[in-house]
Amino acid sequence: MLKQFPVVCLLGPRQSGKTTAAKLYAKKSKKPVLYLDMESQSDLRKIEDPELFLKQHTDHLVIIDEVQFKPELFPLLRHLVDDYRKPGRFLLLGSASPELVKNASESLAGRVYYIDTFPFNISELKPLKNTVQKHWFRGGFPDAWLARTDLAWLHWMDGYARTFIERDLNKLFGVTFSTQLMYKIWRMIAHQQGGIWNAQSFAKGLEVSPTTINRYIDYLEGAFMIRKLQPFHVNTRKRLLKTPKIYFRDSGLLHYLMDIPNTRYLQYHPIIGSSWEGYVVEQICELLHQRIVPYYYRTHDGSEMDLILVKGLAAVACIEIKYTLSPTISKGLRESMKDLDCKNNFIITPSATDYYKAEKNLVICGLQPFIDKVLPKLLK
Repeated sequence: MLKQFPVVCLLGPRQSGKTTAAKLYAKKSKKPVLYLDMESQSDLRKIEDPELFLKQHTDHLVIIDEVQFKPELFPLLRHLVDDYRKPGRFLLLGSASPELVKNASESLAGRVYYIDTFPFNISELKPLKNTVQKHWFRGGFPDAWLARTDLAWLHWMDGYARTFIERDLNKLFGVTFSTQLMYKIWRMIAHQQGGIWNAQSFAKGLEVSPTTINRYIDYLEGAFMIRKLQPFHVNTRKRLLKTPKIYFRDSGLLHYLMDIPNTRYLQYHPIIGSSWEGYVVEQICELLHQRIVPYYYRTHDGSEMDLILVKGLAAVACIEIKYTLSPTISKGLRESMKDLDCKNNFIITPSATDYYKAEKNLVICGLQPFIDKVLPKLLK
């Protein structure tokens, strides 16, 4: 994208590997590279007059890390790009959605290409015997995945969660959040993993207004911590749920918040089914391109499909997610398949190798075979 666009922006949560990726790219770049970190006081002093400083480096690839801390740079970057429009001028790294950073989304329209940079996806890891189980339990943050023991993982997660809630969120958006309220919201979301989002219920439980709850949720979504999966509406006479489902995007963070210390304990925990569902949803959604949009489907009479991949107005794949090696085909699943009229229907299980046709237009397979063999064909 740097060969095509003047500005490329890597977006993703804190500690997901954006800086590492950018520095690895810089080592291979044929252009001279200038790296600036907006959390470094020495780098901030360099750009006290940013226009003068950046104009002296028009022949460089300028990497600006944590760019959301200097939102006033976005209009200037637009001016500099328009004044000297060449591909590969700026590589921006951000930990907050552009829609929630002042001047970010509108200033660089038509000049920037956004790349989502999430923690490790299962497709990026070696497919060893226990890779899926370990990745599901620990999540994809590089330092969490690479921790030598589960106790070391727990200590890293504890530090990450505390730093993010107590310091990072306020800095990312320039908004003051109640640390105590944010901890409570995180815990409640964890207990509601994969549930229907209900701001009124959350607000009543926390004794705050629904407006406050929605504001906190919007910022958590903008910091790539949670995912709202929207409902899919089709032309049907059935009454459909029209409220999003909510998930923690990183399964390791979910397990930390639920006080689950290891994979053995997870096997007996009541959250195991919704945890597996959220994990599978995230692993698939991270690999989708912009022309395929994820949804879920649920009617008031109980018919449900956990994940639908939609291109245009048509469902290209319908996916039910079950934590069992012997899934049953329920009446609700059959009704959903009939309603959605999709030729590619799947039940995804924890199996490492299974892939077989259960009946016409319905395949049962493990997550790894689906990611490696099926999804690439669906994305073409």
